[in-house]
Amino acid sequence: MRQSVVRFLSPVVLALLVAVSGCAGTRPIPQQAPDLAPIARAPLTELPPLFDDLERRSFEYFWELGNANNGLVPDRWPSKSFSSIAAVGFGLTSYGVGVERGWISREQALQRSLATLRFFAEAPQGPAAEGMSGHKGFFYHFLQMDTGARDAGSELSTVDTTLLVSGMLFAQSYFDRDTADEREVRALAERIYRRIDWTWAQARPPRIGMGWSPEKGMLDPDWHGYNEAILVYILALGSPTHPVGADAYAAWSSTYDRSWGTFHGQEHLSFPPLFGHQYSHVWIDFRGLQDDYMRGRGIDYFENSRRAVYSQRAYAIANPANWRGYGENVWGLTASDGPIDATFDYQGEPRLYRTYSARGAGIEYTLDDGTIAPTAAAASLPFAPEIVIPAITEMHRRYGKDIYRRYGFVDAFNPSFDYPARPRHGKVVSGIWVDDDYIGIDQGPIVLMIENHRSEFVWKVMKRNPYIRRGLQRAGFTGGWLGQPAIVGAASAAIPAVGSKARAIAAEAAPTISQVH
Repeated sequence: MRQSVVRFLSPVVLALLVAVSGCAGTRPIPQQAPDLAPIARAPLTELPPLFDDLERRSFEYFWELGNANNGLVPDRWPSKSFSSIAAVGFGLTSYGVGVERGWISREQALQRSLATLRFFAEAPQGPAAEGMSGHKGFFYHFLQMDTGARDAGSELSTVDTTLLVSGMLFAQSYFDRDTADEREVRALAERIYRRIDWTWAQARPPRIGMGWSPEKGMLDPDWHGYNEAILVYILALGSPTHPVGADAYAAWSSTYDRSWGTFHGQEHLSFPPLFGHQYSHVWIDFRGLQDDYMRGRGIDYFENSRRAVYSQRAYAIANPANWRGYGENVWGLTASDGPIDATFDYQGEPRLYRTYSARGAGIEYTLDDGTIAPTAAAASLPFAPEIVIPAITEMHRRYGKDIYRRYGFVDAFNPSFDYPARPRHGKVVSGIWVDDDYIGIDQGPIVLMIENHRSEFVWKVMKRNPYIRRGLQRAGFTGGWLGQPAIVGAASAAIPAVGSKARAIAAEAAPTISQVH
């Protein structure tokens, strides 16, 4: 029997969440930008040693568990698992962090990245239901760890392909030296990105669909805001071969008013699980960048994420459901594992607990069964270090002996779940439910957002990538670092090709990167 658990939200659940988010009445954008002053930010201080340890342990998830032959990273561990292509994207980015932090050599990171890119460049693509890794340039959400073929009947995923390719574009910009292997990394990333047919995914134009499967064709839901799929539109707009029109981004953001409002004292563009406020920020420094909508609101997406983080903390302090443990330093709801899909009595009333779910608290909905995911706070470090540092420190102090292990924090824990029932994941220890698994897409943001807070490393590398710049500009973003001259270097100019293999790759990738401007 398959022991790995399908983590992704089904199209039905996704459609339900979209429907829930669409129930709020629309509110017009004000003609004048409102006076929305940023939350007062405490002076930054040096990170406690715990964050050095957490970043290193979370990095080791990718380095130790990734398949060195094809670069695939397991969706979860230690449960037997397929690979998540999104986790591969986070892994590709974390290897550069490992180099800069001195955990691995540049050559080690290069060879792992090269193995990954070679695999995806040659992985079979086609409409068949079995034996394929992708179709139309996109890749299946889950792949078999050894062969790389489609696993778990998963969907061809536009957002997970985006997260994968974001890691590839990072590698393209990071490995900028004039050596045969680094040139090949750049050329392979170019080749993979260029063959993605974003327009094919517009089954109901101008929006981009969530996915496709051989059995059902194009899945019904389309991506509309606000959530992590802002990155889908940026990469689709930046494509040099199959770009979507600017009307796609306008359609994406046309639903924002449904999610704008005040939640627990913070006026912002809401998306209840915190991952939606984190993923795109892993690769893009949104500080000072504004699209048309954010210009009307008088803030940027970085400040928006900051407010979302503060609203979740305020929700935990208010603790309307009276869950155990919640407070100013124990908070964080996001998509994560949970104990069980069952109802139990809690303080005299029935409460429904869930396994993997898109937990969150916001304007659109609240889904909260007392389960805390440490990644929700840890990956919010750049937005609000003055409340994240105490939260991570307190969760480690209070629960660390049970929840902090080989690769850092396990995916989730629930101080309110203390029942004799056998959980689907993890177990009850010391009177609380504790997950046994780590999940790759929760580990990645921990590594990368700690490093972005510490050094802005990933942000600095991605600012050199012309496709990111082009996608942002075509979406209407101005300000911030976009107002500075583009950095031209090996990763943002024509790809040199030496040798028969490199020449063949470059020929397929033609025209060159420099021609996208």
